[in-house]
Amino acid sequence: MRPDAVFQWYYGFKLHLQVTDQGLPMGYVVTEASCHDRTAAETVMTQIPHPFNLGDKGFISSELQKKLYEAYQIAFWTPSRKNQKHRPSASWERWLKQKVFSVLVDQYRITEIRAHSISGFEVALDGILLVYSLVTLGLVER
Repeated sequence: MRPDAVFQWYYGFKLHLQVTDQGLPMGYVVTEASCHDRTAAETVMTQIPHPFNLGDKGFISSELQKKLYEAYQIAFWTPSRKNQKHRPSASWERWLKQKVFSVLVDQYRITEIRAHSISGFEVALDGILLVYSLVTLGLVER
C-alpha cells in the first residue's frame, strides 16, 4: 500500500541586495522571480541611500541612472554590454558575485530557503543576513 503523497508549494523569489564595499548587506528587496532587476533597483537603493552605487548587468538602464541621480542624487554605475562602446572594468562585478553571493549561497544556503510567502522568505533571510554580517565583521565565529 502506498502512503498518500504530500504536496507542498513554494514561491520563486529574487533577492535584490545592496552591499557595502566590504560586503556588508545594507538593504534588500525580495520580489517574485519574474520581476526585472530595474524594477526593484530604486526601492533597494533608496532604503539606505548612498551617493555611489554599483549594479550588475541586470540594472543597465540610462533612464534609471538619470532618475536615481535627479531624484535622489545617487550615482549609479553598471558594466557595459558587449556591444556598447564604453567598456569599463567589470572586476567589481566579479568581486560582488564571488565574495557576497557565493558565500550566501554556498555557506548560508539562501537558495534552500523554502517559504510559502515573501514575508516568510524575508524572515528566514533576515536571520541569515544578520549572522553573515556578524561573521563578516568578526564579532562571532562561523
